Amino acid sequence: MGIGYLLLGRDVSFTSITPTDIAAAVGWTFLSWYLAAAVKIAAQWEKALVFRLGRFKHLRGPGVYTLLPLIDQAQTVDTRVITLDIPRQEAITKDNVPVSIDGVIFMQVVRPDQAIINVQDYAFAITQYAQTALRDVIGGRTLDEVLTERESIGHHIEQLVEQETEHWGLEVAGIRIQDILLPEDLKKVMSRQAAAEREKRANITKSEGDRMAAENLAAAAATMAKSPGAMQLRSLQTIDGLGPTASNTVVLAIPIEVMEAVDAFAAMRRRDREPST
Repeated sequence: MGIGYLLLGRDVSFTSITPTDIAAAVGWTFLSWYLAAAVKIAAQWEKALVFRLGRFKHLRGPGVYTLLPLIDQAQTVDTRVITLDIPRQEAITKDNVPVSIDGVIFMQVVRPDQAIINVQDYAFAITQYAQTALRDVIGGRTLDEVLTERESIGHHIEQLVEQETEHWGLEVAGIRIQDILLPEDLKKVMSRQAAAEREKRANITKSEGDRMAAENLAAAAATMAKSPGAMQLRSLQTIDGLGPTASNTVVLAIPIEVMEAVDAFAAMRRRDREPST
């Protein structure tokens, strides 16, 4: 009977294999390989560069596209915005202060053919150029500018990188400075400087308050000086505000004018109480 096996959906034996069966098996195998090698699918965010015999032929995708097996080769490129880290860089500011800075690049491939043909590794290349531009920009600014103008620094670096990478088929969506590290001794100096500045502002605020209080007191004194009765009334209000205290004895030096005013007030009250004749 021979050894039976399944060939093209039929149970046959070695003794019943015909050239037609062999040709059919080879044909199905070749067709499967051809379809796998010829029919490709690119995602919505991908572009496929088709190279025919080593030469760039055309762009394909997104969706289904076909190749000529053994003749065409395809390389897909992601066209979404990607994020690349700028490794921490040691730089010297314009006023000779060492700083350590890192950042991030937001970039997108807009010309896949240029990005693949004109540069070997566009992600590595743009990162390296951004590092160089970062050190150059930091070297042209003072420490105060570096600490307060991060957005401006990132925009300046972005312009430099765009000029260089324009023929690479890349578009720089933005470059941001993430972190700025200073030497420890400089941090201590800046901390003391900030504390001194805060104390200075507090003293200025206090002196402004003292000046305004003095001006108000001077104005009140001038007003009372114009009206002696007002001064005497204020003295009486002060005495009344002391109130009785059981445990303390208060000794007041009262001006004679105040006493005279009190006597005059008492005499006036007595006259009011006497019956008129």
